[in-house]
Amino acid sequence: MLRFDFTGRTAVVTGAGGGMGEAIARMLLAAGASVTAIDVKPRPETLPAHERLVFAQGDLRDLAFVEKTIGDAYARTGRLDHLANVAGVLWFGRDRSFLDIDLAVWDEVMDINLKTMLLTARVAVPLMKKTGAGSMVHFSTIQWLRGDAKPQEAYQASKAGVCALSKSIAMQCAADGIRSNAVLPGPALTPLQARWDSDEILKAVSGYVPIGRIGTPEDMANAALFLLSDAAGFITGTELVVDGGVLMRT
Repeated sequence: MLRFDFTGRTAVVTGAGGGMGEAIARMLLAAGASVTAIDVKPRPETLPAHERLVFAQGDLRDLAFVEKTIGDAYARTGRLDHLANVAGVLWFGRDRSFLDIDLAVWDEVMDINLKTMLLTARVAVPLMKKTGAGSMVHFSTIQWLRGDAKPQEAYQASKAGVCALSKSIAMQCAADGIRSNAVLPGPALTPLQARWDSDEILKAVSGYVPIGRIGTPEDMANAALFLLSDAAGFITGTELVVDGGVLMRT
């Protein structure tokens, strides 16, 4: 198991109500960080109470909520070191090809998956500057690197935007000691993948992955903690693919 030391650091994690975001929040806590965990959903029972954990329920599309929640994290500890943007949606059935997707769905997915990242980063960067440095990790997907016979058009386009914005943040903030990178998960068993609801499907997906299994939230959290940590201090403006080798098949 990877071990990182985030003692004395302050982190904000979005999408922490389950899956990858929750795994990142738990790992940061275990590594000594003070964590503000954010989700539109209620706090999950699997996220244990801790004196260094604050769970904030709210809509990240609300700038006032974002400003207050991240500002409170800074006020409690006097610093802001890390931001993990994990919140996002994948709406099978509603998110379809550009030829027939409801444009209201397109706009909502863009707001949730991409605009929220802009808002959190815009609020976080001035506080990281006050702290003296910082690091961010933003969750995208390998799907934006390729087409799909069953496209989720808004999801893929929004996640491409995540990588583009991450690079822009990295370039603009490098001189301030603030790093920005993206994680591109491949197949991973999280609440977003509710369609994988049988042993047969899980076996088929696992068989498609060269490494022979489906990824876990912890796999993605390990990658995120590395990019947030001082061990990645010379890494910024890049994307880390965590897919068990799936992209080798394309």
